[in-house]
Amino acid sequence: MPSTWNRITSFFANGTTSRRVWLHEEERALLPHHRNQNIASATPPGEVMKVCLRLRHLIRECIPCELEESAITRSHSTVITNKVIQAAKEAGGQKYRSCVVYALLVNMRWFKREAIIELWDADLHDLRAVACTVIAKQIIEGEEDLDYLLHHVLLRRYSFLIDQVPTAPTNVIEKAVDLHAVRVIGSSGYQKCIAYLWRGWLVQDEDDPSEFVDYKNKTNTNFLIHMDPDRMRAPRYQNAAQLLFSIIYLALYTAAVNTANSSGVLDGAEIALYIFTFAYVCDECLKYYKAGYHILGFWNVFNFVLYSFLTVSLVLRIIGLVYRDENAVHDKYNELSYNLLSFVAPMFWSRLLLYFDSFRFFGAMLVVLKVMMKESLIFFALLIVVIIGFLQAFIGLDIADDNIMGDTWFIIESMLKAIMQSPEFDGFEDFGHPFGLILYYCFTFVVMIILLNILIALYNSAYEDIYDNADDEYLALFAQKTMQFVRAPDENVYIAPFNLVEIIISGLLEWWIPKSTYEFINDCVMAFLYSPLLFVTAFFERRDARNIRHNRSRGEEDDDQIHEWEQFHEGLDMEAEGWTKTCEAAKPNVEDEPAVIEVRKLRAEMDELKAMLYQLTNSKGSDDETTTSVKSGKAPAVEDDDTQDTSEATEAQDAPNTSATPEAEGTSGNPKQGKNKKKNKKKGPGGSSN
Repeated sequence: MPSTWNRITSFFANGTTSRRVWLHEEERALLPHHRNQNIASATPPGEVMKVCLRLRHLIRECIPCELEESAITRSHSTVITNKVIQAAKEAGGQKYRSCVVYALLVNMRWFKREAIIELWDADLHDLRAVACTVIAKQIIEGEEDLDYLLHHVLLRRYSFLIDQVPTAPTNVIEKAVDLHAVRVIGSSGYQKCIAYLWRGWLVQDEDDPSEFVDYKNKTNTNFLIHMDPDRMRAPRYQNAAQLLFSIIYLALYTAAVNTANSSGVLDGAEIALYIFTFAYVCDECLKYYKAGYHILGFWNVFNFVLYSFLTVSLVLRIIGLVYRDENAVHDKYNELSYNLLSFVAPMFWSRLLLYFDSFRFFGAMLVVLKVMMKESLIFFALLIVVIIGFLQAFIGLDIADDNIMGDTWFIIESMLKAIMQSPEFDGFEDFGHPFGLILYYCFTFVVMIILLNILIALYNSAYEDIYDNADDEYLALFAQKTMQFVRAPDENVYIAPFNLVEIIISGLLEWWIPKSTYEFINDCVMAFLYSPLLFVTAFFERRDARNIRHNRSRGEEDDDQIHEWEQFHEGLDMEAEGWTKTCEAAKPNVEDEPAVIEVRKLRAEMDELKAMLYQLTNSKGSDDETTTSVKSGKAPAVEDDDTQDTSEATEAQDAPNTSATPEAEGTSGNPKQGKNKKKNKKKGPGGSSN
């Protein structure tokens, strides 16, 4: 590695190319990141592609035509049978079986894309996509080896080929979140993996953040061991810290709004508020730089709008300070800055929901809200087209009246009132009577009667869809939140606004001091900054360690909990009491339809009846043969095989050779003709003979 002095001198000595390389190295030092393009697939992409194509062929064969979705998704389906699931497991063989679930998600993406391209078969392709998720869920829930499921099936990264180029490696956890595969996300094994990631029991490897390993001190009950700044990487601790800092951020905003300064000078609360804002902006930019567009969502756009308003408010405040000597201009910009700052108060309070979505109540509510906002895009698209058309008509009538476009704001205000269901018809008589009034009546009818009812219908449909699948939608939201913390890994976790400290330390030290020294400095700084939080996290970590040890001593899983119905074990032996057999005899058959069960019973009875008839027929036939032999006084002739063969040979030698006679030739050549001749010889007087 070149020395620091050589790197500095090379910046000025070797021209543009060296400066570009030097700046790139400094960028990597200031913004350490782990992008997916530097990660290799655990399985060769070509082999993963073969598995994907095998599964695609299997699903197309199993679902050749359109069926009811319930026939695919219901328990004990007659389409997705155990044989189909076993065949899917064998698609990767013994060597590549860990990538089967990933390949099923790839096929889900393919079928969804086909449904968009081939609209005439959209229902069929959507059904096949559903089948992919059903099979994937069955494979995940049927895997008994938890360690293999977590580390190989769900968290190992794979890639396939597109135009002979490997895609960016991703794991099943990320792929399911990106595709919104709620059925896969709702599986028990997937949720156990998410729970382990959320608690920090599965952590990213320090040397390779793309790999996940078990937290080595998970069972350690030493309090000081858990006072480790690296434990702030756990998503639940990051979420708690972000919630705490957001409350502080809201308190600073409240202090800044409620203490308006007429002089325009920034006080302590306002300075801290804008420092927090700058830290949050840097954090959002850094996440996008590391994880790409996958990290973007509704809350990223929401925060961008909020931070933009705060930035504009600060700029207006600075402009007012520049014109401090001119009281009128100064007061104008100062008042406008405070007005804009007060304008975003609802957004500040709504921002808290970003950290409350880990709770089920708020999470389900936010899912419904998000889906409704997506559905409302159709309404707003239609509304914009209608508004533009009618606005152009009203402006044209206004210009045609006096060649002056002077009532534009009146027109816009009246149209907005009509949208808010408070129309005003006064004043439109002047717009080319009677056309202006007729147009406004038409606009009011279209907006208030047609478009608003369309919006209500869309909201109702969206709510019903989410309500029917509320649990899986909440689990998908929680998984997405967990992956936001895991997907953009950092060597040193500085939660905003502490990320400004990281930028300062990285810019001053990382590029010239040894890596071990730099890591030691970061650990010391984070231990100091997070010391109150680490004390709380260590308390919970120690309690979890005791629970894990207790569960392992009982032979249970690490996250097992003893419920009320599991606490009583004295004097109860269901098998000895015979209660187990009673329940076995009483339980219904839920795997088969009642009609199928009755048909099977009828078939068994028919088979039994046929067997009885066969036995009766055989016994009667043998009795009749014995009776006939007794009446004739003859015993059945039984000869040995050798005796029979000898007699047949003797008869063959004694038989005369009649093949030379014409009669014999005719008889041998045509047996029917020979028989006819014998019959003619025996005929009576009425017949003729040859």
